[in-house]
Amino acid sequence: MSTPRNSNHRAWWKESSVYQIWPASFKDSNNDGIGDIPGIISELDYIKNLAVDIVWLCPSYESPQVDMGYDIADYYSIADEYGTVEDVEKLIAGCHQRGMKLLMDLVVNHTSDQHEWFKQSRSSKDNKYRDWYVWKPAKYDEQGNRQPPNNWVSHFQGSAWQWDEHTQEYYLHLYAVEQPDLNWEHPPVREAVHDIVRFWLNKGCDGFRMDVINFISKDQRFPDGPIQDPRTPWQWGDKWYANGPRLHEYLQGIGQILKEYDTFSVGEMPFVKDEKEVLRAVQFDRNEINMIFNFEHVDIDHGKHDKFEPGSWQLTDLKDFFERWQTFMYDNDGWNALYWENHDQPRSIDRYTNASEEHRLVASKMLATALTLMAGTPFVYQGQELGTRNVPKEWGIEEYKDIDCLNHWKRLQKHDRNSQVIALGEYQKKSRDNGRTPVQWSAAENAGFTGPGVKPWMSVNTDYVQVNAEAAVKDPNSTYHYWATVLKLRKKYLDIFVYGNFTLLDKQSQEDFAYTRQYGDQKALVLCHWTDKTLEWDATSNGITGVKEVLLNTYEGVEEASQRFSGDKWTLRPFEAVVLLV
Repeated sequence: MSTPRNSNHRAWWKESSVYQIWPASFKDSNNDGIGDIPGIISELDYIKNLAVDIVWLCPSYESPQVDMGYDIADYYSIADEYGTVEDVEKLIAGCHQRGMKLLMDLVVNHTSDQHEWFKQSRSSKDNKYRDWYVWKPAKYDEQGNRQPPNNWVSHFQGSAWQWDEHTQEYYLHLYAVEQPDLNWEHPPVREAVHDIVRFWLNKGCDGFRMDVINFISKDQRFPDGPIQDPRTPWQWGDKWYANGPRLHEYLQGIGQILKEYDTFSVGEMPFVKDEKEVLRAVQFDRNEINMIFNFEHVDIDHGKHDKFEPGSWQLTDLKDFFERWQTFMYDNDGWNALYWENHDQPRSIDRYTNASEEHRLVASKMLATALTLMAGTPFVYQGQELGTRNVPKEWGIEEYKDIDCLNHWKRLQKHDRNSQVIALGEYQKKSRDNGRTPVQWSAAENAGFTGPGVKPWMSVNTDYVQVNAEAAVKDPNSTYHYWATVLKLRKKYLDIFVYGNFTLLDKQSQEDFAYTRQYGDQKALVLCHWTDKTLEWDATSNGITGVKEVLLNTYEGVEEASQRFSGDKWTLRPFEAVVLLV
């Protein structure tokens, strides 16, 4: 019998699920081709009927939109194209009226270069805002050529340092040139961030998703990164800026405020593979953040040196990742954030299953099952509930908007045509644009995202006539209704699927992802077939000796399915998933 270690620390956010909204692409209410907050408000019932508990709004603050709102020019204002602060207040109220909470994005590793803080900071070395950002003098090589302070590479290609002619120093930007990094060593920066947090919590916001929050503490020596990619002078410096020496001090500063308001927090933390380091951030009584987004499973198809190089993986790699974090968090009173997709990732059907169009529906349901019933808080990204796929393969570079892709493409202009063809194929598989196409609301022009005759800010995926919300809501067999069913099942069997332990079965199989969840004497089997073939699964050899009840099946109702899951061996159809009490 399993005695859950973490059952004493029950929390509303552990029992919740989250729906993520990318505002530019959700729904356009005023026919300017860009999604907006009134458009989100108009579809709150659609979201509520998905059985989620929290709505996460990606950055909607005033911004030049160099990096789609992650370059913030004013944390207290809303971008004109999205609406107003009053619209956000209405959105918060609309969520609360429906029993949902609203999560906002906190982007405080960097600002826009158009933020007043940075304008002041770069105006002179004597300005009181100079120390709000990371400024360093140049280094000079043996020939007397000016060089950046170190060899760190930006996440958007090239050096992470930009020369400022006016003040004759470099500033650090781990992302775009227009996204200078804040200097958290300077106490007024931390105070300003705490003020922003309180401002939105006082508006009724229920917590934050924190963008690259583990980058806020940098090793103040700023040493060169090791040479990992000899083809370029710019190398990863994550060893000195991911989980820096004062990270947990800074997180606890924010965490104290969040605890006062009983809010929800999830941290985006790239480059984290050390379980103990994660635990320091998410352990229940640490008062830092509730959970983190881990990146190992979404980096699984990256190349050796670059995300846009071809990479390969096996299902056992994915299972190893989940087993490690599932059991570690359970044993150590931590918590996982569960996700396949978000605004920075491609669509999960294409990334993880490569299912044909014939199997799109069942593959999307299988992925929903595998993810949602593990231990952690599940996140659904807009369009995922419809089975949205990656952008069309025939898209040329002119269709892409992602600054990461476009900067990569610029670098390739000196390369041969074959390198460009390979890169375009990789963009179609991995570009952030895959998750940013407009939501497909109907079979009408522009997929009902914006009005007829209006050019949307980004092209709509061409399959919207078949794949859209209007059709999905009407079809009881759709992915949309399946997501609602599996999220309700998680709530119905809360002890098992939220607080139970996790045991991986059939570890070496490249064809199935099977695990049990157990709480006391209650035990469930989640069995997910990961191929487009037929699979015979040996229940007895995996320790399953009897089935009490079928709870869910991706092909048929539980009554029909219950006749198929008896005896020692079970036949699974392509991408079939089944959930059983055993």
